[in-house]
Amino acid sequence: MDNSSMILRRGNPIRLSLAAAPLLLAGCLPAPPVAKKSDADRVVAVRTVAVTESEVQPTTLQPATVHAFYRSEIRPKASGFVSQLNVDIGDVVQAGQTLLQIDVPEMSKQREVIQARIARLKAEEKRAAAGVNLADAQVRSSQAGLVEAESEMNRADASLAAAESEFQRTSDLVERGSLQDRMLDEVRKKRDSERATKQAVASAIDSAKADVAVTEAQKVAAQANLEAARAETMIAERELEELDVMIDYATVRAPIAGIVSERNVEPGDLVGKASDQASTRPLFVISQVDKLRVRIPVPETDAARVNPGDEVTLTFPSFSGEPPIKAPVTRRSGSLDPSTRTMIVEVELENTDGKLLPGMFGQASINLSTKVAANMLPSRAIRFSEDGKAYVYVVGQDETVTVAAIETGLDNGKAIQVRSGLLPGQRVIDAHLKRFTDGQKVTVLAN
Repeated sequence: MDNSSMILRRGNPIRLSLAAAPLLLAGCLPAPPVAKKSDADRVVAVRTVAVTESEVQPTTLQPATVHAFYRSEIRPKASGFVSQLNVDIGDVVQAGQTLLQIDVPEMSKQREVIQARIARLKAEEKRAAAGVNLADAQVRSSQAGLVEAESEMNRADASLAAAESEFQRTSDLVERGSLQDRMLDEVRKKRDSERATKQAVASAIDSAKADVAVTEAQKVAAQANLEAARAETMIAERELEELDVMIDYATVRAPIAGIVSERNVEPGDLVGKASDQASTRPLFVISQVDKLRVRIPVPETDAARVNPGDEVTLTFPSFSGEPPIKAPVTRRSGSLDPSTRTMIVEVELENTDGKLLPGMFGQASINLSTKVAANMLPSRAIRFSEDGKAYVYVVGQDETVTVAAIETGLDNGKAIQVRSGLLPGQRVIDAHLKRFTDGQKVTVLAN
């Protein structure tokens, strides 16, 4: 239908333009109502709240990641083929439990060779010990000869002294004419004989001393040979012990108790020493999960205020319907990562039920230990634009509204910190369904 009105006349409709309709109907329609004030012109009654300065417990909300308390990557120390595989992923293992066995037959042969060498060295050691015993007997024999020679010297000294005394007495008697000169000659010869005997004994003593020195030197040499033989034996035994350690490395054991979270080896695989495979994947990864570490990267602005013992509230998307986990800060790294400008904070959690898994992601709210003074507003008085920027409706003394952008900070669920844009004591419109504009008049209700 076009822009026209329909008037019935004797049952037939007659079309009239809308412009002519008021003229025809002016006499029969009632007078139009008086126009009312628009909503924009009305003065809205509002309640206000004031910005208050109070001491608050600052918090920092950061991402958190769950890690195993200990995570051990197992790499082989011995080279060989995997002959036996005892565990798989998901298995719980104890410290020292055998994970796999590496076949090392060449080391077994080396062990037999070293054992044979040790047996030969022990035989040489016995021979050297016998040489020491023989040298010791020779020393004792030469020392006995020296003692005997020294005894002969004492006898010779006594005989010589007796001969000298007899010679002096006989000489006196000959001088007085009591004896013939022939008797003095006999006594002289006897004295000279005793002197010669003493010289012979002295020579025997020198010879006996030389024998003692020789035999003692031989004993020292024999003892040195024994010590050398023992040293050779000890070296071979240490080589055997070293080889036994290498053979023991062929049995790969779990260094910690935990769960096998990775297995990268199959029976029959050729594996090598860890030094040759530093860039390859480990044979196993064992994670200790009965106790966990939650690591939280704290930004530079808050890092200095986080201390061990500060309360941490942890939430995880996997357990959104459950109450948050509360635990204290266990430790802090004490330095910032240059690439992220964050400091790692750790929280330890008991996980005996296995509920939490390494790698889980969540959020951590840390109550910082130092309280701060902050300008606070009730959360309901702060609005947010579509782009997420916060603003409030400030009411001046003339009850005129001003829309003010603000920067928010701490949020305790009931009140939000106003970092900038407002001063303590300024009043803003409390929760209200209506939107306001700059310069709009309002009526402030008494609180």
